[in-house]
Amino acid sequence: MTKLLEVNNLSISFTQYVQGLNRHDSKVISDLTIDIDESEIVAVLGSSGSGKSLLAHSILGILPYNSNVTGEIKYKGEVLNQGLKEKLRGKEICLIPQSVNFLDPLMKVSEQAIGECKDDKEHDEKKIRQREIFNRYGLDESVDDLYPFELSGGMARKVLLSTALIGNPSLLIADEPTPGLDKKSVEETIEDIKNLKEHNKGILLITHEIDVALKTADRIAIFYSGYVIEINTAENFKNTDNILHPYSKALIDSLPRNGFKLTEGVQPLDEVSGCPYYENCPIRLDKCENNIPKLINHDGIMIRCFKYEEANDES
Repeated sequence: MTKLLEVNNLSISFTQYVQGLNRHDSKVISDLTIDIDESEIVAVLGSSGSGKSLLAHSILGILPYNSNVTGEIKYKGEVLNQGLKEKLRGKEICLIPQSVNFLDPLMKVSEQAIGECKDDKEHDEKKIRQREIFNRYGLDESVDDLYPFELSGGMARKVLLSTALIGNPSLLIADEPTPGLDKKSVEETIEDIKNLKEHNKGILLITHEIDVALKTADRIAIFYSGYVIEINTAENFKNTDNILHPYSKALIDSLPRNGFKLTEGVQPLDEVSGCPYYENCPIRLDKCENNIPKLINHDGIMIRCFKYEEANDES
């Protein structure tokens, strides 16, 4: 079976010039590997500002000019080069952006959802589709003529979601869809995203909210200091005994319902020579200090840790 999306060994850095003409390459994502099937929701869970959104921008081909990208991204088995990204963007692959500021404040929401059309026939067809999708998400005809400032936060999120669906995409990227929403709107957004799965969509959910990932996703990829360190099922994340990486365990233990147990230490801001979790890891080995473990499969769980590499070698 062909995967809907495959990201293999993706690394992203940015060329910057500091103190005059001194060139510096700042790596933000390192060796990121992840995949998504049809009718599957995969969450990339990491702290705010850790670079998760750059994964979305790389898939869509909208990284800034000073970015340096290595690795491979495939969509339905075909390598996504820049030309194919531009061809599929907004059609088969769509973004549900994190900010309602993506809506044009001077344009009625229905026209924004429909977008550019080559002729009246295409406009009329998209108008029917727009109204169908707006109805699905509880946006009646009175919403069509509203401007973004006239929408509530929850309504604006639904407009963004609806706009992404007009072209009937196969892959949706939801980039931080819940920050700033009240509890009711968060629950509605979660249900909206889960509903997309029932319509055979593949969804990449990018979030820093643990509960949103747990309630929404089928699988969760833990993002730490630019690396994916564990990919496990959402069901396993409900019990720390079923989680492998010590950072993943610490993340779940920090939830209020689990006793709000906090772990000392911070994510390294600069690139490190060894395992990014070395300084805070309770199970570290000597070789972890200057060597970076690979993401391996251990009993069906993807894990970046030398302890499990050695366990695989022994078995």
